[in-house]
Amino acid sequence: MKVLFMCTANSCRSVLSEGIFNSLAPEGMTAVSCGSFPSGHLNPRAVSTLQNLGVDTSTLYSKGSGSFADNPPDIVITVCDKAGGEPCPVYFGPAIKSHWELIDPSDAVGSESDIQAAFDATVEHIRKRFAAFFDLEHKTLNPQQLKQALDRVGEL
Repeated sequence: MKVLFMCTANSCRSVLSEGIFNSLAPEGMTAVSCGSFPSGHLNPRAVSTLQNLGVDTSTLYSKGSGSFADNPPDIVITVCDKAGGEPCPVYFGPAIKSHWELIDPSDAVGSESDIQAAFDATVEHIRKRFAAFFDLEHKTLNPQQLKQALDRVGEL
């Protein structure tokens, strides 16, 4: 199963999601990420946060959805408000789509510790959702049931 995490810039929330998912996922599940308007660079604090968690960041980069035209995902999860209302590209075809809103930690202001706390809170939110995602009986759910389950996970 291939899961695509999509955000606007593909520099922070979707990248955190991709990295954390791949570090926790059971065999047979993998994640990628993209942006509807990719920035072309990763948020440095997102990268350092992942590295401090022991997540390999060497393959992460900001990219658009065209990167998956020949290998579409099974599931597309948007993680920010701007991408949540955008239509997924046609070649995502039958992919199951869900929206899991995340507050953008890169908008945090304050001291270094305040900003890092915002990133840490986002990571914990992502981990909580992934725990619920991995607990789903994916193989027993039809596409409509999986969509409903994913939407419930997004409300956590």
